[in-house]
Amino acid sequence: MRHHQTTQQISLKKQWGATLLGMMFVAAALVFMALIAMKVFPAYQEYYSVKTVLAALNKEPLSSMSKKEIQESFNKRANTSYVTVVTGTDLTIDKNSAGETVASVEYQVIKPLFGNISILIDFSSAK
Repeated sequence: MRHHQTTQQISLKKQWGATLLGMMFVAAALVFMALIAMKVFPAYQEYYSVKTVLAALNKEPLSSMSKKEIQESFNKRANTSYVTVVTGTDLTIDKNSAGETVASVEYQVIKPLFGNISILIDFSSAK
């Protein structure tokens, strides 16, 4: 009988698994990551809208347009794409290596997370 008890004690020592505290820690980490994702996702979604608007704008013959016309064209496209973080006046209009006029933009978005903690995201459409 004594041998049976020691075998049972040994098998109990070999058992292991997730504790309640460990599961709570993992759940808290997942909730924190989900919170950050929910705050950051709209900024990235708008960034991809900005890139789409700029790609369409850069397909136009910008060399024949004035700076003001380029900005107005961007504003019209941005308005239909619900882009609010960037306007035509924020654009950088330059010539690329092939001598073509191209528009690009660089901007920052600050998203508050909780309390006095925020996240800063830098976006650039330059290739």
